[in-house]
Amino acid sequence: MVSTQPRKQRKSRYQAPLHIRHKFMGAMLSTELREKHTIKSIPVRAGDTVKVLRGDHKGKEGKVAVVNLANMTITVDGVSVTKSDGTEVPRPIQPSNVMIIKLETKDEKRLGD
Repeated sequence: MVSTQPRKQRKSRYQAPLHIRHKFMGAMLSTELREKHTIKSIPVRAGDTVKVLRGDHKGKEGKVAVVNLANMTITVDGVSVTKSDGTEVPRPIQPSNVMIIKLETKDEKRLGD
């Protein structure tokens, strides 16, 4: 049985192995993709085109450059912040704050077809 205590919920999430963290990286699909594939969400992969729904970069679209399972974040092309010395660095985003607009489907196993 899984505990209902928030501290144990967080602990199990942060100590989960990478193959289980992959399932935590889910993002919702756009309405067109939702109707086409009859699923609501799917884990984000590099190459997917996403739209940012929350935060300072709300409304921006771009391709997913990096999926970081260790920190459970993604990096989107075109979403960056400027450091105090003037350099641009990519802004990590939680995958729950984006919507997948276009899927990178190299293999059909991803959608369960």
